[in-house]
Amino acid sequence: MFLQFFTELRAAKVPVSLKEYLALMEAMAAELPAYDVDNFYYLSRAILVKDERNLDKFDRVFGHCFKGLEAPADRLEVEIPAEWLKKLAKKFLTPEEKKMIEALGGLDKLLELLNQRLAEQKGRHQGGKKWIGTAGTSPFGAYGYNPEGVRIGQDEGREARAVKIWDKREFKNLDDAVVLGTRNIKIALRRLRQFAREGAELELDLPDTIRSTAKNAGYLDLKLVPERHNAVKVLLLLDVGGSMNTHTRTCEEIFSAARAEFKHLEYYYFHNCIYEALWRDNRRRDTVKIETREIINTYGPDYKLIFVGDATMSPYEITAPGGSIEHWNEEAGATWLQRLLETYKHAVWLNPSPPKYWGSTPSIQLMHQLLAGRMFPLTLEGLDQATRELRR
Repeated sequence: MFLQFFTELRAAKVPVSLKEYLALMEAMAAELPAYDVDNFYYLSRAILVKDERNLDKFDRVFGHCFKGLEAPADRLEVEIPAEWLKKLAKKFLTPEEKKMIEALGGLDKLLELLNQRLAEQKGRHQGGKKWIGTAGTSPFGAYGYNPEGVRIGQDEGREARAVKIWDKREFKNLDDAVVLGTRNIKIALRRLRQFAREGAELELDLPDTIRSTAKNAGYLDLKLVPERHNAVKVLLLLDVGGSMNTHTRTCEEIFSAARAEFKHLEYYYFHNCIYEALWRDNRRRDTVKIETREIINTYGPDYKLIFVGDATMSPYEITAPGGSIEHWNEEAGATWLQRLLETYKHAVWLNPSPPKYWGSTPSIQLMHQLLAGRMFPLTLEGLDQATRELRR
């Protein structure tokens, strides 16, 4: 089992040495994990991972190799995982029951009522339709259901209905070293390439050399030209977190292909919709952000703008000031999106969500309208259509 773990880490391009593997075996022989799966996970990660960029790869290999690993049956000390208890509090409703629950009717009304509940409520509440709590139909809380609500104390989405999220969330950067299962994505992106010759004269111009040598009575006359470079410039904006977690693999493939194909590539992350700031590193997104206005002023209109996201969110996030699910935005997302589109005339939106769902999701319809129909599915056919649009 441990040897398989070692070989699969190597296969996943995690730089693990034999010396580190032997150090792990020594720690296991000394019973340092104390027969605890969590202790073993953190011990092996501390010994085998030297670069935090490899943590995600390590987690995937660990989950595959030790899936179903449990503590010994004779162990007397047993703790009930908190996740089990949380699931007991989840509210599950039938589609008919969900239709009977009405939304409050607007973001302002929702926030006004939340302030009122915070002032009135004195303790924990479970079930019901009024207070902030769990497993109910109130607009505020966790593990319940409401058409429009503020999610509080829930680690991940369930119904994709929250218009605000109270909790701090952590997102992972996309892996730009993903080995693609197919070269077709790269081939589709290559249609965007525009070659130009610039820089030092390092490449032999064979036709001109032949002509010059012939005119020079057979004496060799070498002619050099600058190398050809892909001159196209791409500004890539990537939606991360929330509903995009289910599309991580697809987005990593497009990101990896773009990094390989375009010399002039700039990329930034956003969540759900564009607002006043973007970021380059998801681990530092709360502390290091770049103003969207600065990005517009830095990268000229000759850049091709590509959005990647499922555009699945509350419509308020696009249309209303303060509509962002995570912070208070002074201007609506549609305002910032329009500024980008006015600067970058060549722009498309790649959506990993299947087109059959677009018509039933209000936010996707709004984005489709704002992009003037330049939204394409994140498929090979959609990539082909998007690259043709960008070359116009």
